[in-house]
Amino acid sequence: MFAATLYIMWCSGKNRLRRRLRRLREPRYLIGATVGFAYLFFAFFGRFRARSFASGRSGRGPSPGSFLAAFGATAPALAGLLLLLVAAVSWLMPFSSGLLEFTQAETTFLFPAPISRRHLLFYRLVRSQWAVFFGALIMALTYPVASIPARIRGLLAMWLLLMTSRVFFTGVTLARARLRTGPVGARRVAWVPLLMTFGAVAAVAASIAQRIWQRPVLNLGQAFSLLGEVSLAGLPHLVLLPFIALVRPLFADSLVEFLRVLPAAIGVYAISIVWVLQADEAFEAMTDDIAEAHVQRPTKKTTAYQARPVGWTLALSGRPETAFVWKGVLQTFRIVDRRVLFRLFFILLWMTATVALIGRARGLAQGLGLFAAFGAVFVALMGPQILRLDLRQDLQHLELLKTWPVRPAVVVRGEIAWPAAVITGIAWTLGTIGLFLSAAAFTRTAVPWRIAPGVAGMILVPALVLAQYAIHNATALMFPAWIPLGGARPRGVDAMGQRLIMLGATWLILILAVAPGVLIGGILWLAFHRVLGPWILIPGAAICTGIVALEVLAATEALGPAYERLDLTSVERGE
Repeated sequence: MFAATLYIMWCSGKNRLRRRLRRLREPRYLIGATVGFAYLFFAFFGRFRARSFASGRSGRGPSPGSFLAAFGATAPALAGLLLLLVAAVSWLMPFSSGLLEFTQAETTFLFPAPISRRHLLFYRLVRSQWAVFFGALIMALTYPVASIPARIRGLLAMWLLLMTSRVFFTGVTLARARLRTGPVGARRVAWVPLLMTFGAVAAVAASIAQRIWQRPVLNLGQAFSLLGEVSLAGLPHLVLLPFIALVRPLFADSLVEFLRVLPAAIGVYAISIVWVLQADEAFEAMTDDIAEAHVQRPTKKTTAYQARPVGWTLALSGRPETAFVWKGVLQTFRIVDRRVLFRLFFILLWMTATVALIGRARGLAQGLGLFAAFGAVFVALMGPQILRLDLRQDLQHLELLKTWPVRPAVVVRGEIAWPAAVITGIAWTLGTIGLFLSAAAFTRTAVPWRIAPGVAGMILVPALVLAQYAIHNATALMFPAWIPLGGARPRGVDAMGQRLIMLGATWLILILAVAPGVLIGGILWLAFHRVLGPWILIPGAAICTGIVALEVLAATEALGPAYERLDLTSVERGE
C-alpha cells in the first residue's frame, strides 16, 4: 500500500504541476504568479540577505536560539498549555478533519478496492505529509534566525507539530463518530481520550485558581510567570508532559539538544497515529456516507448542510433584503451547530467575569483584555476576507438569482447584510470585553482615553465591515474570474498572488472610502478637543460611519448595471 500511495502522489503532483503551468497562459494567472513569486522573494530571501549583510557589518550573527531563548525556560511549558487548550476546544468544534475528505476519484477507485479501511487511513496520512511539510517550510523560511541549521531544525519541529495536530484532530473526529453511532464497548473506549483531555484541563485550571488565591496576579508578566510555574510542577506538569514534549524541539538552541528531545516528540506523534488507525471501525461506518455523497453530487464538492430549525419564519411582506438575510441565517446555522456557539460564548463570558471580579487575577484580566482588543481589530479588518456568505458564494447559483423579481441593488445589499452583521457582532463582543477589562489591560491610560477611543472604534466597525463587503462584492460582479466562488480556495503561487492583489486593492479603496469621514473627524478634533478632550472622537466616528454608509448605499445602487450585464458564462465555477 505504501508503494501504491507514493505512485498516486507522484502522478497527482505531476498532473497538478502541468495544469498550473498550462494555465499561466491566461493573464490573470500569470500576473498572480509574478506577484506571488515577488512576494516570496522579498519576504524571505530578500530579508535573509539583508539580515546576513547586517550581521556581516556587525561582525557576528545572532545566535540560532537567541530569539526563542528570550521567552525563558518556561516557553515549552506555556506552549504545551496552549496546545492542551486547543486540544480541548477541538472536541467542541462541529468540523471534521481534512484527512477524512476523499476526492471523487479516490472514492470511486479506492473504496471498492480490496484494501482495508485502516489502509485507507494510512493512505490519507501519507498523502497529507506533503501539504503539511510545505506549510512547515513556509514557516521555517520566516524562522527569526540567520542560521541555516536552525532553520532546518525549525522545519522538522514545525512539521512534526503540525502533523501531530492534524492526526489528533482526525482522531477526535473519529472518536465523536464512535460516541454517536458505535456499539456500547466502542463508545466506552471513545470516552477515554475525551475524559483525559478535559480532566487535564480541569487539573491545570484548579492549580491555576489555587495559585491565584494564594498570590495575587497584578500584571501580564506575573500572569505568564504563574502559568509557567503551574506548568512545571505537580500534577499539571504531569498531564502536560505529552504536549510539552511535542513543542520542545521548537525551542532547542543546538543540534545536541534537538536530537535529545526529538524522540519524545516522535513518540507522541506515533501514539496519535496508532490511536487513529485503531479507530478504523468508525471510519468504515463513515465511508458509506462519503461514497453516497459523491454519488449524489458527482461533479463538485459542496458544503454539507444539516436540516435543523432556526426559529425564524420569513414574513410574507417587508423589505426584500430581509429574504437574503433570512437565507444567510439558515445557511449559517445549518453548517455551524448553535449549541457549540453558545458554549463558546458562555465560556468566554465566564472567563471574562472570573478574571474581572477576582482582584487577584488582574494579570489574567490584562492578558484577556489585550487579546480581546487586538482580536476586535483583526476581525474588523480581516473578517470580511474570511466569511464569504455573500455574492462570492452565491454567484455559483447566478442562474437562480437572476430569476428573483428584485432590483439588482437589493440583491447586493441583501447579500452583504448578514455576513456584515456577523462580523460586526463578533468584533463588538470582543470590543466590549476589551473595554470591560481595559482598566487592567491599559493601566497607565486615563479613563477617558480608554473609553472614548474604544467606543469610537466600535462605532466605526460597521462602516469598515460594510465597506469591505461592498468592495468584495463589487469585485465579484465586475471581475468574476478573479474571485474563487463558493468554498473553493485555489492553491499555488499564482492564487496567492491574486489574493495579495485583491487584499492590497481592497485596503487601498477602503482608505479612500473612509478618508472623507476621517477628514471631518480631524476637523472636529482640532475644533473641540480642547473642550471635550477624547470624547470628541465619538461624534467624529459616528459622522464617519454615516458617510461610509451613504457611500455603501450609493455603491450598491451603482452595481446594478454590472449585475444586469453579468452573464452565466462569465462566472467560473470552482475547480
